[in-house]
Amino acid sequence: MAGGNAIRGSRVGAGPMGEAERGETAPRQRISFWCANNHETKPSFAADAAIPETWDCPNCGFPAGRDRDNAPAPTKTEPYKTHLAYVRERRNEKDGEAILAEALAKLRGTA
Repeated sequence: MAGGNAIRGSRVGAGPMGEAERGETAPRQRISFWCANNHETKPSFAADAAIPETWDCPNCGFPAGRDRDNAPAPTKTEPYKTHLAYVRERRNEKDGEAILAEALAKLRGTA
């Protein structure tokens, strides 16, 4: 049977909260930012807040600026490096062979 109580899911005192209960909202301004992919983002700031030079684009993650024609360049991201890649940056092959020989000598008990 489809029927029921008109206030089902409510509680006493529940209702739409308006400005009378929350207080006045601060004056706001919406500022446009554009990224290199020409996405426009319009975050809202308080009227007396300092506006940042750049804002991260929620669509692509690139930095966005306030000048539509001169958007900031995308940041260069480094590819993921393995532990071995970092070791190879610090050591050459000759150092690696010496370390390996020393470790093998310890394992064999000759050192």
